[in-house]
Amino acid sequence: MSLPARIVAALIVGFARAVTAVRGEWRGVAPVPEQRIYFANHNSHGDFVLVWTVLPPALRGRTRPVAGADYWLTSKLKSFIGRDVFNAVLIERKPMTRADNPVAQMSAALNDGDSLILFPEGTRNTGPTRLLPFKPGLFHLAKANRQVDIVPVWIENLNRVMPKGALVPIPLICTVAFGAPIRLRPDEGKADFIARAERALLVLAPEKKG
Repeated sequence: MSLPARIVAALIVGFARAVTAVRGEWRGVAPVPEQRIYFANHNSHGDFVLVWTVLPPALRGRTRPVAGADYWLTSKLKSFIGRDVFNAVLIERKPMTRADNPVAQMSAALNDGDSLILFPEGTRNTGPTRLLPFKPGLFHLAKANRQVDIVPVWIENLNRVMPKGALVPIPLICTVAFGAPIRLRPDEGKADFIARAERALLVLAPEKKG
């Protein structure tokens, strides 16, 4: 990482901590330097920033968020942050204009020894349900990389810190909870794996009040 990118990364981490006082809760897995696929709920453009922020520096440097190229390549500043600061795996989300296979792109990053942060819902969830139905990409990635632990991550409160359309964040305490890892079982089908992954994520969510 270049010096300007390191400076920006430190500023982003510092800002995230100042606004959210974010804390990581390692409930089912330890923060050790092992390769993983972290999959999380998706409510805000800042979701992967919080996951990245609570990782220990040794993990953070080898953990790449998976993000939409159509968002992060729309300006020089976004491109610098996405590519140089976060070293994101940038996926073209529209099949009609897609040149590369997303699973192949993510698998290539894993083959290089990196970990990934991804959001199986595929888009931000701004509705009343806790999770949108998962896209099949997580299953195909698990099938292609059976040796890698897949860790559920629940992000709480960030949607209230930065609601959709807001220009100024609202300071609130956020948590990032890491659960027990899963892997694709022998002969496990797509529907069963996706359902199990959704349950592994929802078990980390705090109980609804009222």
